[in-house]
Amino acid sequence: MIKRFLSLEWKQFTRASYFQKGIAIKILLFFAAIYFGGAAIFLGIGMFFILRKAVPEIDPIITMNNFLIYWFLFDLVIRFFMQQLPVMNIKPLMTIPIKRETIIHYLLGKTTLSFFNFIPLFIFLPFSIVLLAEGYPVINVLCWFISIMVLTLTVNFINFLINKNNTIFYIIISVLALFIGLEIYQIFKVSQPIGVAFNTLYNLPYLVIIPMALMYALYKINFNDIKKGFYLDGTISKKADKVNTIDLSWMNRFGSIAVFLKNDVRLILRNARPKQVLMMSFLFLFYGLIFYTQEVYQQMPAFLAFASMFVTGGFLMTFGQLVPSWDSEYYKLLMSQNIPYKKYLESKWYLMVVAVAISFVLSTPYLYFGWKIFGMIAAGALFNIGLNSFITLFGGALNRVPIELNVKAKAFSNTNGFNPTQMLIALPKLGLPMLLFYIPYKLVNFEVGLLVLALSGVLGIVFRNFFLNQIEKLYQKGKYKTIAAFAENK
Repeated sequence: MIKRFLSLEWKQFTRASYFQKGIAIKILLFFAAIYFGGAAIFLGIGMFFILRKAVPEIDPIITMNNFLIYWFLFDLVIRFFMQQLPVMNIKPLMTIPIKRETIIHYLLGKTTLSFFNFIPLFIFLPFSIVLLAEGYPVINVLCWFISIMVLTLTVNFINFLINKNNTIFYIIISVLALFIGLEIYQIFKVSQPIGVAFNTLYNLPYLVIIPMALMYALYKINFNDIKKGFYLDGTISKKADKVNTIDLSWMNRFGSIAVFLKNDVRLILRNARPKQVLMMSFLFLFYGLIFYTQEVYQQMPAFLAFASMFVTGGFLMTFGQLVPSWDSEYYKLLMSQNIPYKKYLESKWYLMVVAVAISFVLSTPYLYFGWKIFGMIAAGALFNIGLNSFITLFGGALNRVPIELNVKAKAFSNTNGFNPTQMLIALPKLGLPMLLFYIPYKLVNFEVGLLVLALSGVLGIVFRNFFLNQIEKLYQKGKYKTIAAFAENK
């Protein structure tokens, strides 16, 4: 029966209208998997020697165990955003004599084949081999390695549960942030007591049964949860959602573009995919912490300009790049209205401008790193408003891939709405701010670099109508192709 399921999925993939796009994406993902898998193997081989050099007074296996909790918590967070859980069209299967248990076991079994479950294998298997080569007890190392892999599958099944309950995820990410804060500021080393548990797991090999029991329990919880709603009347019945009306009359002050702005605000608040993108754009605010806290990047100001553009450009990058795909479900109706196309584009521009402005206000804690850093964030915000927003709208004219608004897919891994052209359009968005800052910085000084980056955004705002007119012509030229593409993919 499993073989029959695999055959059906292969036919569904090869006969789909998006087959060629799916092949291209899977090839890219294959090469990405090879790259990251190879990097993980080298990391696993070198990890023992890195830990021994970094903390020579402590056994590397003890150091590793002390920080394993962070590995699993980060793994869970990354899975939540990036791991696309397998789905099946179960309605046709429910009318033929196939046991529900078989279908559910197959569905849960597919989750174990995720690339995220193989990354620990690429890291901890080489690490375990090095441990054996260094003379560590075979049974201890073997049972420890099995425990790590079993706990990885446990995290996999936890992710399956929290995808149905965002509250659990928010609790986990809050706990992770708390643990890291306590560890960094040396208030309480959370890693030590939890490390004791992992060290005990290593020292007492028979305790491998505990992770196995935990994994089995989570598997059964998921199994029973799926089975509970695995009925034909449950799948075809419509759930009546309560929709809260929002008073957006204050937007009428924007004149003729108000109707589009209201539509976008309602779209974001009422649909699953835009909500995910909004949450992801908020996380971009913390992007600067990767660069501003590292001393090595202080000697590479071009990378600081790159980071500063991301701090305020989260919504622009995530939501803006998928214009007009957000409106794909009713694009034909939208285009039949007696409203100038420029107004439609202008509303999108205003939405991105407001998002950048809000992000800039929320970025004020970066003043902690000094006025130079905050000045770079301000210059990056102006660049996002004046140039990046128009580059993003320009890229949207070439995007004719629809989006299903209420499909709860991962914000990163979901290729719904993906267009390879977006990757090419992203190059000037990423490279241009670095060039605009770095060239005058190198020729004159830091302040002039900031000034040029900021003035580029100001010039974009001054020539806003010119840019909008040129982009409107591009959208008008491909308008009917876009309508046909959105209709074809329904």
